[in-house]
Formats: sequence, structure tokens, C-alpha cells
Amino acid sequence: MFEFFVAKKYVRSKNRSSFISIISAVSTLGVSIGVAALIIVISVFNGFGEIVHEMLQGFDPHVQVRYEESKNQNFIIPEKELNNSHIEIKYSSKFIDGKAILVTDRSYEIINLKGIGNEAEREYSALAKILVAGDAQFTAKNQIILGSQMAIKLRKFIGDTVLVTSFKKVEKALTGINPIPEIKPFVVKGIFQSNNKDYDYNSSFTSLTSAQEVFASPGRISGMEFWLNDINQSENFKKIIESSFQNSGRITINTWYDLHRNLYDVMQIEKWAAYFLLGLIIAVSTFNILSSLSMSVIEKKKDIAVLQTLGATQYQIKKIFFIEGILIAIVGTLTGTVIGLLVCYLQIEFNFYPLDPQKFIIDAMPIKVLTSDVVYISVIAFLLTSLASIYPAKKAASQSIIESIKWE
Repeated sequence: MFEFFVAKKYVRSKNRSSFISIISAVSTLGVSIGVAALIIVISVFNGFGEIVHEMLQGFDPHVQVRYEESKNQNFIIPEKELNNSHIEIKYSSKFIDGKAILVTDRSYEIINLKGIGNEAEREYSALAKILVAGDAQFTAKNQIILGSQMAIKLRKFIGDTVLVTSFKKVEKALTGINPIPEIKPFVVKGIFQSNNKDYDYNSSFTSLTSAQEVFASPGRISGMEFWLNDINQSENFKKIIESSFQNSGRITINTWYDLHRNLYDVMQIEKWAAYFLLGLIIAVSTFNILSSLSMSVIEKKKDIAVLQTLGATQYQIKKIFFIEGILIAIVGTLTGTVIGLLVCYLQIEFNFYPLDPQKFIIDAMPIKVLTSDVVYISVIAFLLTSLASIYPAKKAASQSIIESIKWE
């Protein structure tokens, strides 16, 4: 192709002004740095996001139905609607939760105690995966699973006993209904470690019936929790339950995303802020490419006049300089993409940027490269840089032969 041949010669030309060449090289380098920085930073955000998601999924169900009224509810799974929607439930569980008090010889600790139903007792896989001692099957009443931080503070291990009561029972004692609050001994059945200090310190688990006795609420449940075979179906499952319960009392339905919406939203905002700030590097480089191509058009006035004299049309002149801009965009974008992916690969394979395990729950900077992010960044960088060649190309095509050579 005639236009491509000339454009390639202009890009590789050694006769261009050194100043213009420097601007062009710096602009291309700027695009490369911007693309590489975006890929690396966004991959780090993805890595941290995946870690946070995995930690929260250690406790959170895919869909949680919570009854707002403090009374027992009869929950009916809408089997017909679920079968029609092809949503498969891995397992489900009734639960009751609330604040409880662990009483020791020297002090007391306030915890979030959650009682889980019989089905979850047999297959509460999310909890079983993070156990460091014991097991997640409650074979008798008044057994409890503590977080590692709480177990360390209380100096308790498997088989030890802790005393548990609730605020409701303490309230009855203070009002004189019961002179002494009822305190039940619980045997430590297991210890979990989620790498989340708040969970490991504040959360504990027991059987549904044991928790109902602690909270003095026999037969009452707080709601139901569902784990699906496909977590991406959580929102659809939520809509099905909402339609089923529209005339069945007040309930709150949350997906795994809803349970920590503020955290996920903040992470998403930070990711978009990184897109914007690092995208400014590419934007500045785009303006520099616009300047270098415009000066190149001025420098090539004589060449343009010669080409026009030889029969080149305005469209062909415009195409030459547009292709020159595209070649610069391709070089900058590809170089940045390769550098970004190479740095990510080296971090994944060799962890050349370690983290202090005493301060962080991971030993190295996490990286997760998403193909969609790489494609999005590369395409946007290429389009922005290519657009910078439109004005110089039009300027070149509008040059007059006489004006271009009368001073030569």
C-alpha cells in the first residue's frame, strides 16, 4: 500500500528534526508507561478484591433472608419458580444470631453468636474450610466454635469450657425477673481462622437449638441462608424470593454483595479513580503526539507538495499522516501492554514485591489479570492515540502546492 509505505518511512525517518523526534519518542513512551501502569494497578486492585471476596465468602451466604419481626416464621421455598429458573441450591440453613457474652474468671467478652440449622451442621462447608482445629459438626448441645483471636485471648482449646449468656438474660436479672442471669457452659468444638481479625475475634458459631436457648427464644429463627451452585445466580434467586414473599410479611433479602455493599462500592470507586488518574498519563501523551505530528506536517511541506505534484490526492495525503499516527499508537499500546503483563507475570511467579506477613494476611502483592481489563485499556489507549492524528492529517491534506514550495 502506497500510503502505508510512506507513513512507515516517515515514522522511521532519520532526517526528521531531532526536537520533533524527541517529542514523538517521549509521547510514545508516555503511552507505553500509561498502559503498563493501568494494567499493573488494576490487576493489583483485582488481586486485593479477590482476597477480600474470598475472606467474606468464608462467612457470608450467597443469599440471606432475614425476618424483621422477632417471631418464628414459616419459610416455604418456591420450588416451582426455582425449577423454572434452573437455579440449583447447594444447601440451605435456618439461623438465629445476636449478641452474646462470654464470661471468664477475669473478664467478659461480647461476641456475635450465630446458631446454624441441622442441615448446615452436616455440611457448613464455608466454615469447615477455615477450621484450624476441631470440626464443624455439632454432635451434642452446647458446643461452640470460636475464632482464633478469641480463643487465644481466652486461652481456650478443643474440649475446654466457656460460659455463655445473652443480653436478654442479663436484662432480666437487672430488672429483677431473675436475680442471677442464666449462664450456660459451652464446650469448644472447633477453632477457625479467617484471616479477618474482626471475624476471628467477634464471631462464634453453635447449633440452632443451643443458640435459641442462649437467646431465650425457643423455636424462633432470624431467617434462612442459601448457598447456590452458581453464585452469579444470587440476584435472580433474590428476585424469586421477593416475588414469593410479597404478601407474606416483612423480610429483608440480601445477596452476598448486599451484605457488604459499602465495602464493594468503595473498592469499585477506587478502581475507577485509578482508571481516571492513570488515564491522564495517556491523555497527556496523546496531546504530545498531536503536537509532534502537527510539527511533522510543517516539516514535510515540501514532501507533501512533491507527492501532490506526482498525483497524490488529498485523501491519500490525509491517509499517510493518519497511518503514521496509528503506527505510533500501535507501538505505544503494544509496548505498554507487554510491559504491564510481564511485570504482572513476574510478580505472580516470583513475588518480587513481598509484604510483611506480620502486618498483612498475605506475603506478597496480589495480582489478578483479567482479559477484559487488558483489552479495555489497550483499546481505549489505541483509540485515544489514533484520534490525535486526525487533525494533523487534515492539516496536511489542506496544504497548497504553491504555498509549500514557493520558499524552497
